[in-house]
Amino acid sequence: MSIRIGARYEGNGRCEFIVWAPQASEVATKLFLPEVTMIPMERDEWGYWRARAENVMPGAQYLYRINNDEERPDPASHFQPLGVHSPSAVVAHGDFAWSDQTWAGVPQEELVIYELHTGAFTPEGTFDAIIPRLAELRALGVTAIELMPVAEFPGERNWGYDGVYPFSVHHAYGGPAGLKRLVNACHEAGLAVILDVVYNHLGPEGNYLSRFAPYFTDKYRTPWGSAINFDDARSDGVRNYFIENALHWFGAYHVDGLRLDAIHAIYDLSARHFLQELAERVAEFSARQGRKYLLLAESDSNDPRVVRPKEMGGHGLDAQWLDDFHHSLRTLLTEERCGYYADYGLVAHLVKAIREGFVYSGEYSPHRQRKHGSSSADRPGHQFIVFARNHDQVGNRMLGERLPKLVSFDALKLAAGAVLISPFIPLLFMGEEYAEEAPFLYFVSHGDADLIRAVREGRKEEFKAFEWAGEPPDPQAVETFRQSKLDWESRKHGRRRVMREFYRELLRLRREVPALAAFDKNNLEIAGQEELRLVFLRRWSGGSQVFCVMNFDRRKAVFNAALPSGRWKKLLDSADEEWEGVGSSLPERIEAEKSLTVSGLSFALYELETAG
Repeated sequence: MSIRIGARYEGNGRCEFIVWAPQASEVATKLFLPEVTMIPMERDEWGYWRARAENVMPGAQYLYRINNDEERPDPASHFQPLGVHSPSAVVAHGDFAWSDQTWAGVPQEELVIYELHTGAFTPEGTFDAIIPRLAELRALGVTAIELMPVAEFPGERNWGYDGVYPFSVHHAYGGPAGLKRLVNACHEAGLAVILDVVYNHLGPEGNYLSRFAPYFTDKYRTPWGSAINFDDARSDGVRNYFIENALHWFGAYHVDGLRLDAIHAIYDLSARHFLQELAERVAEFSARQGRKYLLLAESDSNDPRVVRPKEMGGHGLDAQWLDDFHHSLRTLLTEERCGYYADYGLVAHLVKAIREGFVYSGEYSPHRQRKHGSSSADRPGHQFIVFARNHDQVGNRMLGERLPKLVSFDALKLAAGAVLISPFIPLLFMGEEYAEEAPFLYFVSHGDADLIRAVREGRKEEFKAFEWAGEPPDPQAVETFRQSKLDWESRKHGRRRVMREFYRELLRLRREVPALAAFDKNNLEIAGQEELRLVFLRRWSGGSQVFCVMNFDRRKAVFNAALPSGRWKKLLDSADEEWEGVGSSLPERIEAEKSLTVSGLSFALYELETAG
C-alpha cells in the first residue's frame, strides 16, 4: 500500500490535503486564506482523510481540526514557517527552476563524504551560505556533502535529532527553497547530497503525531521513550509515513541519498522488516528515475544483514557506518579506554577492521559484557563508511573536543592516512581537512523549561561512563552554539594550510592510483606488529600495487619490508618536512627487502613502479 500524504499543491490554486487519523471520528482542514475557512474531510477505509480546496496559493497556512476540538499542524507538513507549534504552510514544489536535468549522481565507489551541520558550518548558518564554499570542497576531492538533519525542530538551533516534522525543512536554515538552491548548486558543482534522516524517534517538543494516529508503541522502549510503531497494530500507516518521507526527499528535493540515523533503535519483528521494505521502495523509485538513490545506515549492532541483499536474507541497504574502525583508530592515537573504548586499543583491532569490517564479529565485548556482532568479511569495501571523527564522536564528548585538541599534528596526519588509504568510503567531518580546533558541542533551543532541565541532567548522566571531570557546557546557551561554528578563514594559514594540502594530496592519490580507488577487500594483505605498534598494508588492482606502513608509536621503528620483488616508489610520507614532519627516514625507492626505519606517528605510501 502506497498513499501520499500532506498538502499536495496541484497548481492554479488547487490543493489536496491528506492526513492519516484512523481513530478520529471527524477531521477538517482549517485554512487561513487569510479569512478562516473550514473544509470537511472524507475518510477512506484505511483511516486517511482527504479534502480538495480551491483558491489556495503556495504559502497558505492551515491546521487540522480533530473531532471538532483539537487543532494541530500537519504531521506531514512540508513547511513550518513559524515553528513547531504554529500552522503548516502549502509548498509548490513544482515551481522551483531546477538546472540538474542531466545530473546522474556520484557512483557509490567514488563517494568521499563531507559531513556538515548547516547552522555551524558558516557564520550565517543557512543553506545559501554553504553554496560559496562548494567549489573549494570539490577541489579538495570531496564528492558528496552530508547534511545533518534539517527537519523542523524547536527553536533556532539544534543538532537536528530533535526534529518533529520529518517532511519540513527548518525555517531558520532557509526553508524548502533554500534547500533546493543548495542541492541544485551542489549538482552543478559535481557534488552529491546525502541527507541525515531520523526514523527511530521524534523529538519531545512539538511532537503531536500521537494526536492523529498510533505512531508510537510501548511494545519496545528506546533511549527516547516509546518506540516508533513499525510492527504493532495499525503500523501499516506508520511505515507508509516514513517511506513516503524518504521518497519526498528524493523526489521534491533531488537529494541523492539518505543517512538513516541509529537504525539499531528501529524495532521491527515482522516478517518483512521496515528497512527491507524501504530499500525495495527506493529501488523501485531508482528504476523509474533511471539512476541510483542511496540508503546509508548508522548502526552499532555489527549486523551484516543491514547491507546484505534481500536474496541473502538481508535488508538490502547500500552501506553502513563502521564505528569499529573509528574506535580502533581512536584508541591507538589517544590511548583512551573509558566507555565503549574499553573494547579497543590493540593494533590487531585496526588490522581486523581494515581486513573484514567489524572487529566484533561474535567475540565477547567487555563493555557490553556479552558477545557482540557477526562477521562482515564477505561484504565489499564500498558497503562501509569510515572516519576519524564525526558529529557523534566529537559532539558526544563532554567538552566537544576535536581530535586536534587531543593528539599531535603528526597523529592527525596518520589518522587521515588510515582513513583515506583504507578500502572503504571515507567520511570527513567539517573542518577536519584543515585541523579545525573549535569544539563541536551539543546545543538546543527548547522552549519548555522542564525539558531544558531534563536535557541538562541527561547530558551529565551520559558522561558518567567516561569519567570526564568538570561540568558540560549548557546545551541551551547561545554561546554553546556560537563556540561550535567553524573558524573557516584559519584554513589559509600555517599548519592548517599544510593539513588542507595534505588532505588534498591524499584524496588525489586515492582517486588516481587504481589500487587505492578499488574497494575489493580480497585484493589486500594486512598485518600488524603489536609490540612496535606497526601496521603493514598492501593493496592491488590489476597491475597497480601499493604498500603502506603506519607507525602508531611515538618512537621510530625498524622493520623489514616483505614485498613482492620489483622497484617501489614512494608516493607520500607524512614525516616529510613538506608536511611539517620531522623528516623522513625512508628512501624514495625500495628495490629489495631490507631493514627500514619509519618515523614515529607517521605513515608512508609506496607504489610498485617496476615489477621484478
